[in-house]
Amino acid sequence: MSGFKETETFDFQGPAGRIEAILNLPPQAVAPRAAAVICHAHPLHGGMMHFKVIFRAAKALQSQGVAVLRFNFRGVGRSEGVHDGGVGEQQDARAALSEMERRYPGLPLVLGGFSFGSAMAAKAALKDTRVKAVIILGFPITRLDSTADLTRVRQPRLFVQGSDDEFGPGPAIRALVETLPEPRRLDVIERADHFFAGRLDELQASIEAWASGAPWEAHP
Repeated sequence: MSGFKETETFDFQGPAGRIEAILNLPPQAVAPRAAAVICHAHPLHGGMMHFKVIFRAAKALQSQGVAVLRFNFRGVGRSEGVHDGGVGEQQDARAALSEMERRYPGLPLVLGGFSFGSAMAAKAALKDTRVKAVIILGFPITRLDSTADLTRVRQPRLFVQGSDDEFGPGPAIRALVETLPEPRRLDVIERADHFFAGRLDELQASIEAWASGAPWEAHP
């Protein structure tokens, strides 16, 4: 009997203590070609690693041969610590990247997130040269003091947004992404709200299509 498991639940050490995590692996016969970390929505508004958007993002990447780590930010679930207004959460994201780097040495690292988590992913990617591609889902434009950080992120980026996202509707995200340096891709899902309700299949397909081209290989 093989001991292989496509899903593993475990804890790893973060800067504020224990971090609760779930790892999704490609099928046993498929060697991972990249390792990804996906960050969840705002901890003070119910965000956690089990959100449907985060789960679908992980499944999309898993289907394309990527090992994917989801984790709970400090103070969520069994993760220790308390919410830190987005400062400590960036440290949590980098600790998750380090955990994947330890488990999969030599593989390209991908960092992504949904809503608050997408902002954390962008900020962490800006400061971490290990990140070779970035996934931005439901970017909360109206909830941020500034979107200036995005102009300095140079890794290949995928943006997926609902046309009816209450925190960044189609026209707003198109205008923002248009100002950003290449390489970047924007998929606006029509009639989708912030949580992609009823449109999760399209969200997943968008991520799968992007990941199928291994964009992380284009970034030195």
